[in-house]
Amino acid sequence: MSIKEQITDIAKAARKASRQVAALNTAQKNRVLTDIRDRLTAQKTRLQKKNRKDIDAAEKQGLSEAMIDRLRLSDKVIDGMAEGLDDVIRLPDPVGEIEKMWKRPNGLQVGRVRIPLGVIGMIYESRPNVTIDAAGLCLKSGNAVILRGGKEAIHSNLALAEIVQQALTASGVAGTAVQIIPTVDREAVNEMLKLQALIDVIIPRGGEGLIRTVYENSRIPVIAHYKGVCHVFVDQSADPAMAENIVVNSKTHRPGVCNALETLLVHSAFAEKHLATLITVLKENGVRLRGCKKTCRKIEGIEEATEADWHEEYLDLRLAVKIVSSLEEAMDHIAHYGSKHTETIVTSDYANGRKFLSAVDSSVVLINASTRFNDGGQLGLGAEIGISTSKLHAFGPMGLEELTTRKFIVFGDGQIRA
Repeated sequence: MSIKEQITDIAKAARKASRQVAALNTAQKNRVLTDIRDRLTAQKTRLQKKNRKDIDAAEKQGLSEAMIDRLRLSDKVIDGMAEGLDDVIRLPDPVGEIEKMWKRPNGLQVGRVRIPLGVIGMIYESRPNVTIDAAGLCLKSGNAVILRGGKEAIHSNLALAEIVQQALTASGVAGTAVQIIPTVDREAVNEMLKLQALIDVIIPRGGEGLIRTVYENSRIPVIAHYKGVCHVFVDQSADPAMAENIVVNSKTHRPGVCNALETLLVHSAFAEKHLATLITVLKENGVRLRGCKKTCRKIEGIEEATEADWHEEYLDLRLAVKIVSSLEEAMDHIAHYGSKHTETIVTSDYANGRKFLSAVDSSVVLINASTRFNDGGQLGLGAEIGISTSKLHAFGPMGLEELTTRKFIVFGDGQIRA
């Protein structure tokens, strides 16, 4: 069977299964999710053996420790996936919710009701926990999903999908409601992106090259999880201890994820008194720094940043630092170099905080909090399928509601149009 035939068959099966999943009630969906959760815990050892194959291959290929960290199915990660499913189980089911009804002069009752998107194609890299997050969210929102993970996690993803399919089958639901594309051949993605009659939306989640490929080749609507060039702006009024905690957490908590800090912007008045101390703490945490000309003149031993650094998503313990003269200069920098992902201001000035909040055009904007909070679980959505950096049809972390759409429903008693 050719790759084209294989992907088409997968999509046809998903389309058929999507009608069954859409008809499940909340209790039925929650039972499937509970079974998946229990099987994750029960099969932890088997999962980690499969994951070890991916880790070994990644180490042989010389991937960075940050990238390997994203790949690893540790006890903590597996427990986190199970907890994420529990969160999704507890969340209200948006499917079938009637948002509002209104009456027309001719007596028609018109309303809007939430429905599943249908079949979702998910293309992502490295992190195998995304497989469970995506499966759980898609099933709870009544969707079928076709998952195409990165080649680095192929053994892990296939093992995780098998657990999901076991739970679906045990509940009398077609296992094809959640499928992993079993080949790492890139042609599979190209064929997937042509199936607009079978797949309703594509959600890519990964590096710049992946996103560009999907945008350029997809015949299907795309909701992009683009790169995270995330900024923290330390205002002149910032509390130094708070700024230090937020900057260090944003950069070092998990440097290989999309909501990690990549560029630090520091007001010149704050830099004059506190930048040296902040730089020292960052270095003590293993962060390698590049700075603008002003930063390099002020702090010895920092390599000068190039234009490319301001665009860079390092996904590692590297950080670009720039001294700015005002809030406006910081916001101009974010507008020019940012990726509409996550931005934070550290400030004691209420007016500056509010101005930053309203003027910065990113999916999540924070005042006095780490960039690491741009996460579905942290914001109360349960697990997330991604963080959309485009505005149609979602912006920010995509939870259950973002995986549905609305259709009009009309109740009449014999009306005809004149």
